[in-house]
Amino acid sequence: MQKLTNKEEEIMHILWKLKKAFVKEVMAEITEDQPHYNTLSTIVRNLEEKGFVSHNAFGNTHQYYPIVSLEDYRKRFMNTAIDNYFNSSYKNMVSHFAKEEKISAAELREILAMIESQKEEI
Repeated sequence: MQKLTNKEEEIMHILWKLKKAFVKEVMAEITEDQPHYNTLSTIVRNLEEKGFVSHNAFGNTHQYYPIVSLEDYRKRFMNTAIDNYFNSSYKNMVSHFAKEEKISAAELREILAMIESQKEEI
């Protein structure tokens, strides 16, 4: 799975939300830094070439839909980020967020409870 540009990721989030859309519908969802229609159309076609979206043709227009799920992309993105920035260590990742005060002690206790309950199921 190829890495997406920030704009491509933005477009994918719109397609995941809408499930299927024409370029003009994607355009309507972009609130900031709206690209020209032709530029957006090129980005969507690039996403198709990269294997992230496909389309149904209706005459000369195309309705695009994601073929890579948000969950699959999230897993790939998170695994890559943890490998590249936290030495493949979830402990390092969690401690980073704790140090940055991005996660509370209560949230950490919730995570521990989830881990413990999964161990009991095994």
